[in-house]
Amino acid sequence: MLDATTCSGGTATAPPRAAAAEAAVPALSRAGAFLVRALLSPWSRFSLLVGLLASAATAVLLFEPQRLLTEGWPPHLGGAAAALVFAVAYGLCTVAFVPRPLLNLAAGALFGSQAGLGWALAGTVLGAGLAFGLGRLLGQDALRPLLRGRWLRAADGQLSRHGFRSMLAVRLFPGVPFWAANYCAAVSRMGWVPFLLATALGSVPNTAAYVVAGARASAPTSPAFLIALACIAVPALAGVVVAWRKRHRLRGR
Repeated sequence: MLDATTCSGGTATAPPRAAAAEAAVPALSRAGAFLVRALLSPWSRFSLLVGLLASAATAVLLFEPQRLLTEGWPPHLGGAAAALVFAVAYGLCTVAFVPRPLLNLAAGALFGSQAGLGWALAGTVLGAGLAFGLGRLLGQDALRPLLRGRWLRAADGQLSRHGFRSMLAVRLFPGVPFWAANYCAAVSRMGWVPFLLATALGSVPNTAAYVVAGARASAPTSPAFLIALACIAVPALAGVVVAWRKRHRLRGR
Protein backbone atom coordinates (compact mmCIF):
# COMPACT_ATOMS: atom_id res chain seq x y z
CA MET A 1 0.00 0.00 0.00
CA LEU A 2 1.44 3.40 -1.04
CA ASP A 3 1.47 6.48 1.21
CA ALA A 4 0.46 10.04 0.16
CA THR A 5 3.98 10.52 -1.14
CA THR A 6 5.85 8.18 -3.47
CA CYS A 7 9.41 7.33 -2.52
CA SER A 8 11.94 7.08 -5.31
CA GLY A 9 15.51 6.41 -4.34
CA GLY A 10 14.73 7.53 -0.79
CA THR A 11 13.53 10.97 -1.96
CA ALA A 12 9.91 12.04 -1.39
CA THR A 13 8.16 13.79 -4.25
CA ALA A 14 5.08 16.03 -3.78
CA PRO A 15 1.76 14.93 -5.32
CA PRO A 16 0.97 16.55 -8.69
CA ARG A 17 -1.95 18.56 -7.25
CA ALA A 18 0.16 20.02 -4.44
CA ALA A 19 2.92 20.97 -6.88
CA ALA A 20 0.42 22.68 -9.17
CA ALA A 21 -1.07 24.61 -6.24
CA GLU A 22 2.35 25.77 -5.13
CA ALA A 23 3.13 26.91 -8.67
CA ALA A 24 -0.17 28.82 -8.89
CA VAL A 25 0.49 30.87 -5.74
CA PRO A 26 3.14 33.15 -7.30
CA ALA A 27 0.97 33.64 -10.37
CA LEU A 28 -2.01 34.65 -8.23
CA SER A 29 0.20 36.97 -6.19
CA ARG A 30 1.47 38.66 -9.34
CA ALA A 31 -2.06 39.02 -10.69
CA GLY A 32 -3.27 40.46 -7.39
CA ALA A 33 -0.39 42.92 -7.24
CA PHE A 34 -1.08 44.02 -10.82
CA LEU A 35 -4.78 44.51 -10.04
CA VAL A 36 -3.98 46.60 -6.95
CA ARG A 37 -1.53 48.76 -8.91
CA ALA A 38 -4.11 49.26 -11.64
CA LEU A 39 -6.81 50.28 -9.16
CA LEU A 40 -4.48 52.67 -7.34
CA SER A 41 -2.96 54.18 -10.47
CA PRO A 42 -3.30 57.97 -10.89
CA TRP A 43 -5.79 57.75 -13.73
CA SER A 44 -7.92 55.16 -11.96
CA ARG A 45 -8.16 57.45 -8.95
CA PHE A 46 -8.92 60.40 -11.20
CA SER A 47 -11.70 58.42 -12.87
CA LEU A 48 -13.11 57.71 -9.42
CA LEU A 49 -13.02 61.44 -8.63
CA VAL A 50 -14.87 62.28 -11.84
CA GLY A 51 -17.46 59.62 -11.06
CA LEU A 52 -17.99 60.91 -7.52
CA LEU A 53 -18.39 64.51 -8.68
CA ALA A 54 -20.75 63.52 -11.47
CA SER A 55 -22.88 61.56 -8.99
CA ALA A 56 -22.91 64.48 -6.56
CA ALA A 57 -23.95 66.93 -9.28
CA THR A 58 -26.72 64.57 -10.39
CA ALA A 59 -27.98 64.28 -6.81
CA VAL A 60 -28.08 68.06 -6.52
CA LEU A 61 -30.12 68.34 -9.71
CA LEU A 62 -32.59 65.78 -8.39
CA PHE A 63 -33.00 67.18 -4.85
CA GLU A 64 -32.89 70.88 -5.85
CA PRO A 65 -31.39 72.53 -2.73
CA GLN A 66 -32.46 75.93 -4.05
CA ARG A 67 -35.95 75.12 -2.78
CA LEU A 68 -34.71 76.17 0.66
CA LEU A 69 -35.11 79.78 -0.48
CA THR A 70 -38.81 79.34 -1.26
CA GLU A 71 -39.98 76.51 0.99
CA GLY A 72 -37.82 77.06 4.08
CA TRP A 73 -36.18 74.49 6.34
CA PRO A 74 -37.95 71.20 7.11
CA PRO A 75 -40.27 71.81 10.08
CA HIS A 76 -39.01 68.85 12.12
CA LEU A 77 -35.53 70.39 12.34
CA GLY A 78 -34.87 73.32 14.61
CA GLY A 79 -32.26 75.02 16.76
CA ALA A 80 -28.66 73.85 16.77
CA ALA A 81 -29.52 70.60 14.97
CA ALA A 82 -30.92 72.50 12.01
CA ALA A 83 -27.89 74.80 11.85
CA LEU A 84 -25.46 71.87 12.04
CA VAL A 85 -27.30 69.95 9.32
CA PHE A 86 -27.33 73.07 7.18
CA ALA A 87 -23.56 73.57 7.57
CA VAL A 88 -22.87 69.95 6.57
CA ALA A 89 -25.30 70.18 3.65
CA TYR A 90 -23.70 73.49 2.63
CA GLY A 91 -20.27 71.87 2.48
CA LEU A 92 -21.49 68.89 0.49
CA CYS A 93 -23.38 71.14 -1.94
CA THR A 94 -20.28 73.23 -2.67
CA VAL A 95 -18.39 70.04 -3.53
CA ALA A 96 -21.20 69.27 -5.96
CA PHE A 97 -20.82 72.66 -7.71
CA VAL A 98 -23.82 74.43 -6.13
CA PRO A 99 -23.09 78.20 -6.29
CA ARG A 100 -22.20 79.63 -2.88
CA PRO A 101 -24.22 82.85 -3.33
CA LEU A 102 -27.38 80.74 -3.42
CA LEU A 103 -26.37 78.92 -0.22
CA ASN A 104 -25.37 82.16 1.51
CA LEU A 105 -28.73 83.75 0.70
CA ALA A 106 -30.42 80.67 2.15
CA ALA A 107 -28.29 80.92 5.32
CA GLY A 108 -29.39 84.51 5.88
CA ALA A 109 -33.03 83.76 5.15
CA LEU A 110 -33.08 80.75 7.50
CA PHE A 111 -30.89 81.82 10.42
CA GLY A 112 -30.53 85.59 10.25
CA SER A 113 -27.44 87.71 9.73
CA GLN A 114 -25.14 86.70 12.59
CA ALA A 115 -25.95 83.00 12.96
CA GLY A 116 -26.29 82.63 9.20
CA LEU A 117 -22.81 84.07 8.66
CA GLY A 118 -21.27 81.70 11.21
CA TRP A 119 -22.87 78.57 9.79
CA ALA A 120 -22.25 79.63 6.20
CA LEU A 121 -18.54 80.10 6.94
CA ALA A 122 -18.45 76.71 8.67
CA GLY A 123 -19.97 75.12 5.58
CA THR A 124 -17.57 77.05 3.35
CA VAL A 125 -14.49 75.74 5.15
CA LEU A 126 -15.94 72.22 5.31
CA GLY A 127 -16.74 72.17 1.60
CA ALA A 128 -13.36 73.61 0.66
CA GLY A 129 -11.58 71.02 2.81
CA LEU A 130 -13.57 68.15 1.30
CA ALA A 131 -12.88 69.31 -2.25
CA PHE A 132 -9.21 69.93 -1.50
CA GLY A 133 -8.82 66.48 0.06
CA LEU A 134 -10.58 64.72 -2.81
CA GLY A 135 -8.55 66.59 -5.40
CA ARG A 136 -5.27 65.99 -3.60
CA LEU A 137 -5.91 62.27 -3.03
CA LEU A 138 -7.57 61.33 -6.31
CA GLY A 139 -6.55 63.94 -8.87
CA GLN A 140 -3.15 65.46 -8.17
CA ASP A 141 -0.94 62.62 -9.43
CA ALA A 142 -2.85 62.37 -12.70
CA LEU A 143 -3.16 66.09 -13.45
CA ARG A 144 0.21 67.51 -12.42
CA PRO A 145 2.04 66.07 -15.48
CA LEU A 146 -0.46 67.95 -17.68
CA LEU A 147 0.55 71.41 -16.36
CA ARG A 148 2.61 72.32 -19.42
CA GLY A 149 1.03 75.52 -20.72
CA ARG A 150 2.48 78.89 -19.74
CA TRP A 151 -0.60 80.04 -17.87
CA LEU A 152 -1.05 76.69 -16.15
CA ARG A 153 2.56 76.60 -15.00
CA ALA A 154 2.36 80.21 -13.81
CA ALA A 155 -0.82 79.55 -11.82
CA ASP A 156 0.63 76.38 -10.33
CA GLY A 157 3.83 78.17 -9.33
CA GLN A 158 1.90 81.03 -7.74
CA LEU A 159 -0.30 78.69 -5.71
CA SER A 160 2.59 76.44 -4.73
CA ARG A 161 5.01 79.19 -3.64
CA HIS A 162 2.60 81.83 -2.35
CA GLY A 163 -0.35 79.69 -1.34
CA PHE A 164 -1.85 81.78 1.44
CA ARG A 165 -1.82 85.18 -0.22
CA SER A 166 -2.83 83.77 -3.61
CA MET A 167 -5.82 81.93 -2.19
CA LEU A 168 -6.72 84.92 -0.02
CA ALA A 169 -6.86 87.11 -3.13
CA VAL A 170 -8.98 84.53 -4.97
CA ARG A 171 -11.47 84.40 -2.10
CA LEU A 172 -11.64 88.18 -1.64
CA PHE A 173 -12.23 89.05 -5.30
CA PRO A 174 -14.97 87.01 -6.97
CA GLY A 175 -14.30 85.74 -10.43
CA VAL A 176 -12.88 82.24 -10.01
CA PRO A 177 -15.66 79.77 -9.10
CA PHE A 178 -15.35 78.38 -5.57
CA TRP A 179 -15.10 74.77 -6.72
CA ALA A 180 -12.52 75.60 -9.40
CA ALA A 181 -10.26 77.34 -6.88
CA ASN A 182 -10.53 74.33 -4.56
CA TYR A 183 -9.48 71.78 -7.16
CA CYS A 184 -6.76 73.99 -8.66
CA ALA A 185 -5.26 74.41 -5.19
CA ALA A 186 -5.47 70.65 -4.65
CA VAL A 187 -3.49 69.95 -7.82
CA SER A 188 -0.81 72.47 -6.77
CA ARG A 189 1.61 71.91 -3.90
CA MET A 190 -0.18 74.26 -1.53
CA GLY A 191 -0.39 73.08 2.07
CA TRP A 192 -3.56 72.34 3.99
CA VAL A 193 -3.17 75.05 6.63
CA PRO A 194 -2.59 77.99 4.23
CA PHE A 195 -5.47 76.83 2.06
CA LEU A 196 -8.02 76.50 4.86
CA LEU A 197 -6.89 79.65 6.68
CA ALA A 198 -7.02 81.77 3.52
CA THR A 199 -10.43 80.32 2.69
CA ALA A 200 -11.83 81.11 6.14
CA LEU A 201 -10.52 84.69 6.19
CA GLY A 202 -11.01 85.58 2.55
CA SER A 203 -14.58 84.30 2.41
CA VAL A 204 -15.86 86.53 5.23
CA PRO A 205 -16.68 89.75 3.30
CA ASN A 206 -18.46 88.17 0.35
CA THR A 207 -20.28 85.63 2.52
CA ALA A 208 -21.43 88.33 4.95
CA ALA A 209 -22.80 90.45 2.11
CA TYR A 210 -24.92 87.63 0.71
CA VAL A 211 -26.08 86.46 4.14
CA VAL A 212 -27.22 89.96 5.11
CA ALA A 213 -28.97 90.31 1.74
CA GLY A 214 -30.78 87.04 2.37
CA ALA A 215 -31.74 88.05 5.89
CA ARG A 216 -33.07 91.46 4.76
CA ALA A 217 -34.59 90.38 1.45
CA SER A 218 -38.08 91.13 2.82
CA ALA A 219 -37.08 94.81 3.13
CA PRO A 220 -35.26 95.58 -0.14
CA THR A 221 -35.21 99.34 0.57
CA SER A 222 -33.57 99.03 3.99
CA PRO A 223 -30.05 100.46 4.44
CA ALA A 224 -28.67 97.04 5.43
CA PHE A 225 -29.94 95.42 2.24
CA LEU A 226 -28.63 98.23 0.04
CA ILE A 227 -25.21 98.16 1.73
CA ALA A 228 -25.08 94.39 1.25
CA LEU A 229 -25.82 94.80 -2.45
CA ALA A 230 -23.05 97.38 -2.72
CA CYS A 231 -20.62 95.02 -0.98
CA ILE A 232 -21.52 92.35 -3.52
CA ALA A 233 -21.25 94.59 -6.57
CA VAL A 234 -18.05 96.51 -5.73
CA PRO A 235 -15.73 93.48 -5.28
CA ALA A 236 -17.22 91.88 -8.39
CA LEU A 237 -16.54 95.01 -10.41
CA ALA A 238 -13.03 95.28 -8.96
CA GLY A 239 -12.36 91.68 -9.91
CA VAL A 240 -13.46 92.33 -13.49
CA VAL A 241 -11.19 95.39 -13.73
CA VAL A 242 -8.18 93.54 -12.31
CA ALA A 243 -8.75 90.56 -14.64
CA TRP A 244 -9.05 92.88 -17.64
CA ARG A 245 -5.83 94.71 -16.77
CA LYS A 246 -3.92 91.46 -16.31
CA ARG A 247 -5.20 90.21 -19.64
CA HIS A 248 -4.23 93.49 -21.34
CA ARG A 249 -0.69 93.27 -19.98
CA LEU A 250 -0.29 89.70 -21.15
CA ARG A 251 -1.39 90.66 -24.64
CA GLY A 252 1.08 93.54 -24.61
CA ARG A 253 3.89 91.12 -24.05
